[in-house]
Amino acid sequence: MIDKAIPLSGLSVGQLAYVRRISGHPDHVHRLEEFGLRGGTRVQMFRRGSPCIIRMAGNKVCFRADDLLRILVEPETASS
Repeated sequence: MIDKAIPLSGLSVGQLAYVRRISGHPDHVHRLEEFGLRGGTRVQMFRRGSPCIIRMAGNKVCFRADDLLRILVEPETASS
């Protein structure tokens, strides 16, 4: 199976994706999980950049990803 995961920053505005992996300091990862951002969560890019804004479960979440926090997503396809 081919891993189609890309960095969250690689999404275009409006593009949908599913979170595959979050890596970084355990406290930072845990904080994102408290917001509901975890593996399998469907997200939509609202605004790119740093900070970026994503839509998730009807809410907007703003955060700064950096070299210490890596979020990999799998873009949604028409067949997803």
